[in-house]
Amino acid sequence: MEHPPDGLPTYRLLTGADDAAFCQRVSEALAMGYKLYGSPAATYNGEIVIVAQALVWPSIEQSIARPRA
Repeated sequence: MEHPPDGLPTYRLLTGADDAAFCQRVSEALAMGYKLYGSPAATYNGEIVIVAQALVWPSIEQSIARPRA
């Protein structure tokens, strides 16, 4: 599949509280076919830990990885 389903973007940055719901959102994106892009990020806002994970659709992952002439 060249493009993500349901009109979703080829690049996604998921963010939220570091909890089971966030992990589930990342897992669902991986099950759809997205690939992890880079390392996760985390910060503390004084109350909770906020995390972020970038994901890309495989077709864009290949174009990013291609060396430029």
